[in-house]
Amino acid sequence: MTKVARPQVRFTYEDYKSLPESETKRYELLGGELVLVPSPSTYHQRISRRLEFILQTFVEQRGMWEVFHAPLDVVLGEGEDQEVVQPDIFFISVERSHIIAEEEIRGAPDLVIEITSPVTEGRDRHYKKTLYARHGVKEYWIVDPKAKTVEVYTSGEKGFELVKTYKADEVLESPLLPGLSVDLKEVF
Repeated sequence: MTKVARPQVRFTYEDYKSLPESETKRYELLGGELVLVPSPSTYHQRISRRLEFILQTFVEQRGMWEVFHAPLDVVLGEGEDQEVVQPDIFFISVERSHIIAEEEIRGAPDLVIEITSPVTEGRDRHYKKTLYARHGVKEYWIVDPKAKTVEVYTSGEKGFELVKTYKADEVLESPLLPGLSVDLKEVF
């Protein structure tokens, strides 16, 4: 049997932006591939809402700038190497507020929080973790609803370095945001 070689077609940011808007479908552009992002579960949404509220309250009280949530495009890279992600929750400091545009974020947020699902876990733990580190995200949290843990990573010389894995009965401390304490009993 003869195999037919398929040409590798990379999608561009322009291709991504030309997708029809959808109320039910979300996509990310990763490595030239359009990736369908599944709708989150209700438990995922509860965790996201609680974390975002805690983070937003902390940031707002200190005038530190803004917290956003999916779906909102974060464009990383330039030209044909542009990738587009929609992190579950992310924070942008006053110093980096220039990356906030009307329709998207153009650059790396200071803090990114991804809440895993069975479909996204591998991508969140590997591809996106590397992508975020490469583009300058300072702190990355991977929230695992099933294990009820939060892994906190900070930017290091060789990418992200694990600071600590917090369990549901612990209080998370953010290296990036001194004074931010998240009682994970209130999140899970």
